[in-house]
Amino acid sequence: MYKLLIVDDEPLVQVGIKSMLPWESMQIEISGIASNGQAALSLIENDMPDIVITDIKMPIMSGLELCRTVNERFGDQAPAFIILTSYEDFEMAREALTCRVSDYLVKLDLTPDVLRTSIERILPRLEKSSAKKVPEERLTLYSYHDKFFISLLHNLFENREQFLLQCRELKIDFSSAGYVCCYCEIVNDSTEPLSDEKQINLFHSSFQMSRELFSKYLSCYDMVLDLHHFALIFCFADDAGDSFRESLHSAITDVGSQLHNYFNVSLHAGVGIWVTDPLAITDSYQYARDAFSNVSVSCPTAFFDDCQKTEDYKKSFNFAIFKDDLAQAYEEFDADKLFDTLTEIIDLFAAHPGHHLQALDCASNILYLSISLLPGGEEIVSSIFRDRPDNYRTLYKMTTTEQVIDYLTYFRDSLCEIFRERRKESRKPIVSQVKHYIEEHVTEHLSLNEVAAVFAISPNYLSQLFKKYNDIGYNDYVTQCKIDEARKLLASGEYKVYEVAEMLGFVSAFYFSKVFKKVVGVPPTEYMQK
Repeated sequence: MYKLLIVDDEPLVQVGIKSMLPWESMQIEISGIASNGQAALSLIENDMPDIVITDIKMPIMSGLELCRTVNERFGDQAPAFIILTSYEDFEMAREALTCRVSDYLVKLDLTPDVLRTSIERILPRLEKSSAKKVPEERLTLYSYHDKFFISLLHNLFENREQFLLQCRELKIDFSSAGYVCCYCEIVNDSTEPLSDEKQINLFHSSFQMSRELFSKYLSCYDMVLDLHHFALIFCFADDAGDSFRESLHSAITDVGSQLHNYFNVSLHAGVGIWVTDPLAITDSYQYARDAFSNVSVSCPTAFFDDCQKTEDYKKSFNFAIFKDDLAQAYEEFDADKLFDTLTEIIDLFAAHPGHHLQALDCASNILYLSISLLPGGEEIVSSIFRDRPDNYRTLYKMTTTEQVIDYLTYFRDSLCEIFRERRKESRKPIVSQVKHYIEEHVTEHLSLNEVAAVFAISPNYLSQLFKKYNDIGYNDYVTQCKIDEARKLLASGEYKVYEVAEMLGFVSAFYFSKVFKKVVGVPPTEYMQK
């Protein structure tokens, strides 16, 4: 990941730049924001970014002074600068070009395409430094973060223990008093048709601004569902009772207004019920989706409690009964299980052609799971529907159950074919990622169940993969890694045997010595003497 620092004295410009591009997908992390050059200089000194986007005119220290100071202090190690200017600042911009500035952009003409082009001119220079390259395994944390929330929204955890383990590993806090889920859609208000690339840029920009603005109103988690929809999980520190409705409605209305002013899009939202158990967030999410069916242009926000009784909702199609089979099929690339499960769903709706909304909602759930749970899910799903005008988003234009059935049938057959092709080759990367995780967490307790939970796969499946694609089994590999680390620690001469045993999570120094001798051939005390 490359680090980006944003420097501007206008808060709206700060938010606009943060939300203008899908930074994470470009392997760029926004490491900080400053409102003047002096504050930016401190951030640069403490945590050197790779790129700095700065306004040319600011109080205390201008962007031009910042650029000149940083280049004088750090020379070739200085970050790449992009200067934002106004037409009337042209002379200052010319001077900036003499200060080793990579680019300058006129604020009034700043668009996602213009900014992306400027960034893409800089990246090749940064890539030349091998120190900046990140191992592929380390880029998986973000995908596991998304996978965690998909599992939470769709109730895909095997048990509470698995949920808590993943919370711990991903450092996600669910200790709030209550939670409410929102299902949101971003709608382009322009009548001008957009290309796929512009549509993607518009959504990502709008979503990034949404997440930034919502976080200023209420504590929340967010995640993208597709190129039109995203979900929000609002976390309340205290029991808000019915007062959460007012604060949520106010936040959604204000964010929607700013999105419309900035990007000419509308924000539509369905709001679910209040829940106190994090594992009940799936219920709030399903109710939010149901409430969303009551959203309109005149009523862009709908609360489930205002739409219908909870008892009526429970009579609708229950997607949850299929979730375990689908999750297993995705986990193991099991084409047969996927075919049987989707066929059962298709047959259900074929027998009840009047349930169009339930069929549409179910197909959307399947789509979200496919995109989020499969490695490269977005690319896989897009490739299946590449010949359709709106790609997989054509689903949202279907008005009959028969159309949804045809869509699901085509999706089922195509995905099963891909599963059969990829099943063998898909397993090795998982083993590689698990081995890397073990090496990175060698001082921790690494039971098969806990590590399998981190990667959202079953312990039995992980054990099978290890046996097939590794020279030794899972437990033996963990032991080998711990003993390798023990040899380094003992060789340093800084630790006693019992201290190393404790550092590496062994139950006792005696047991550690026994395992060490079995692997190395000599006891740890003798190894230290040598």
